Amino acid sequence: MIKEYYYDLHIHSCLSPCGDDDMTPNNIAGMGKITGLDIMALTDHNSCKNCPAFFEAAQKYGIIPVPGMELTTAEDIHIVCLFDCLEAAMKFDEDVDRRRVLIKNRTDIFGNQFIMNGNDEITGEDENMLPNATSISLDEVVTFVEEHGGVCYPAHIDREANGIIATLGTFPDFPEFRCAELHDRAKQSEYRDKYPRLKNMPLIFSSDAHYLEHIGERENSMMLSGETPDEIRKALIEKIRNP
Repeated sequence: MIKEYYYDLHIHSCLSPCGDDDMTPNNIAGMGKITGLDIMALTDHNSCKNCPAFFEAAQKYGIIPVPGMELTTAEDIHIVCLFDCLEAAMKFDEDVDRRRVLIKNRTDIFGNQFIMNGNDEITGEDENMLPNATSISLDEVVTFVEEHGGVCYPAHIDREANGIIATLGTFPDFPEFRCAELHDRAKQSEYRDKYPRLKNMPLIFSSDAHYLEHIGERENSMMLSGETPDEIRKALIEKIRNP
């Protein structure tokens, strides 16, 4: 059965140092329930380590969780990476850990990086700064993510900070992204007209929320098939992979 599902596919938890400490797995899922979302993706900077807790929290609130990451390439470009199962995301997390540039986090300057369980209890903290660039280049990122069964696309292409267009001066032909994320829906005509690669490319609109009040409303949706959360999540990933 095909249904309309409202989504927000770019949300940070308290694991991201720029994320508010109130962005716990249960608070995120609970806010999604309040705003009327059906599908939510957790996409912390260069880490999936709060995704297991978010899966537990989402189940309590009837939210379909998607495990993800906002990866920072070697060029300092942000890429949203999404997976259809938790196991694939956690294996991806392990491999990204090997490609991180380890610099000690200054919590007094940048904020905490809390790892939590499904009850919003702190079980650990990443001691090294998460958002800084990895050694994964833009040229290899699509293949790297696909080898782990995931899909990826450039994040907030309409922003100056860490946006692919602001960094490169254009939207490149390579790698061959199948879609892109726009933060401000009102800019889609402007960007389609200005950058030929975007002319017919599907665009995803997400909040990039770092605070509970910024989590998306019931506004952006996709038509997806499936009965169970696993089936719907797989349908979502497949739709992004082959729009």
